[in-house]
Amino acid sequence: MKTKAAVAFEANKPLEIVELDLAGPREGEVLVEIVASGVCHTDAYTLDGRNPGGYFPVVLGHEGAGVVREVGRNVHGLKPGDHVIPLYTPECRECDLCLHPKTNLCSALMETQARGVMPDQSSRFSFEGRPVYHYMGCSTFSNFTVVPEIALAKIRKDAPLDKVCYIGCGATTGIGAVIFTMKVEAGASVTVWGLGGIGLNVIQGAKMAGVGRIIGVDINPAKADLATQFGMTDFVNPRDVDDVAGHLREMT
Repeated sequence: MKTKAAVAFEANKPLEIVELDLAGPREGEVLVEIVASGVCHTDAYTLDGRNPGGYFPVVLGHEGAGVVREVGRNVHGLKPGDHVIPLYTPECRECDLCLHPKTNLCSALMETQARGVMPDQSSRFSFEGRPVYHYMGCSTFSNFTVVPEIALAKIRKDAPLDKVCYIGCGATTGIGAVIFTMKVEAGASVTVWGLGGIGLNVIQGAKMAGVGRIIGVDINPAKADLATQFGMTDFVNPRDVDDVAGHLREMT
């Protein structure tokens, strides 16, 4: 089949919107129509050529949400019409790491995913007869993509795809940093430096953890209203001397 995609043909070059050939899903794989995709800084980091694991040409994107359109052989947990979020960290629930109580870094796809290919060591994307690499096992900068079943999370159909697409990276990274990495306790105070996508979800995670005071720090005051909606209680602009001084007085 054909799919329109934003392709990074070379590092430090703009993405090109082209039509790719996309092979159908093979054993254990799923064809997903991507309805919405976020843009993570890791995508830009790879496009800039700074990611040592970056391969070109490649279909970037790893924050997405979409609808299952076709399943390959031995896919048992998903069917056409299901709504899903691609996962750059899969969950096979069988490998040693999945079964270990201290990590969820599944090892099932690590080797092939890091080389931009599917589990059978080939790509489903091609352009003018030449392979185009997958990115982080997701490649959400394409209208359609093929993903291993274990790298998809089924979600409710009433969840807005243009919002939940962000769960695949930004939301889980920020919330996970608070709850699982730092293990922030209820009643604590938290300062969040930078109110971008990750910072907002650190705030959200802190609120979920029952943090009493959440101080957001950013040089852009326009971010304060949205951060407040996520749970921020105080805002500090480090370029505003009076603002900083006032908060220092409060804390002493």
